[in-house]
Amino acid sequence: MFGPWSVIRTALQHLSSVVWLLADTVQEMADRVVRGRMPFRLAIFFEQTDRAGVGSIGLVSLVSFFIGLTMALLTGYQLQTFGQERLVPGLVGISFTRELGPLMTGIMVAARIGAAYTAELGTMTVSEEVEAIEAMGIGPLRFLVGPRVLAVLLLLPCLVVVSDFTAMVGAALISRWAFDIPIRHFFDSALESMLIRDIVAGVVKSCLFGLIIGLVACYKGLCVRGGAAGVGASTTNSVVISITIVIAFDTLSNIVLVSLFNS
Repeated sequence: MFGPWSVIRTALQHLSSVVWLLADTVQEMADRVVRGRMPFRLAIFFEQTDRAGVGSIGLVSLVSFFIGLTMALLTGYQLQTFGQERLVPGLVGISFTRELGPLMTGIMVAARIGAAYTAELGTMTVSEEVEAIEAMGIGPLRFLVGPRVLAVLLLLPCLVVVSDFTAMVGAALISRWAFDIPIRHFFDSALESMLIRDIVAGVVKSCLFGLIIGLVACYKGLCVRGGAAGVGASTTNSVVISITIVIAFDTLSNIVLVSLFNS
């Protein structure tokens, strides 16, 4: 029986497991800190930040550049009909800072880093490396999950800043060519249109998306069963679930923000 109640029950079970994974990871890390020791080796953490952050800059910049360019071009032609192409800078700036920047960056990181984390931990799980780490008295959660989740959580807001900037560059260049809007005027107008709450909303969203992506990727990796086929299936599920949850939480956060600020 695969009725709606079965799907809801399964989703709630997985959700509770992810929450417990977060709680147990925090507890293991806190116990190490209380004893005056680092929760994990900094070398592992910096390695993960390099993968999640520096390694994703090229992809995020390229995709954001073309999306910003396309968005400015299409919206500008529509606004030009009413003689309002001067609104393009503010439209692109607010859209990317508040919505498209965090959302597109979260999707790209989920596809690139989330899949890698799931495949790595899944391979370690099926080869019993995780059990070996636990047998040596090393907390597997603070050793494997902690650095990965923290790296994505801290680096995703930085990638969102890169995404916003490159999108604005693309939009400014196409606006200069198609609508004769000076590049300096484009950036000045975009900055004047943005509010502090737009920037704060983008940062809060990116932190939430980073936490979701890291937890889902690690959870699916640690739950792999069935050898190599199981690793492949879990990796696919990890990407699909992460992107779905990111979009769902983005929608919910937009509803909350609109309700709070009435804008």
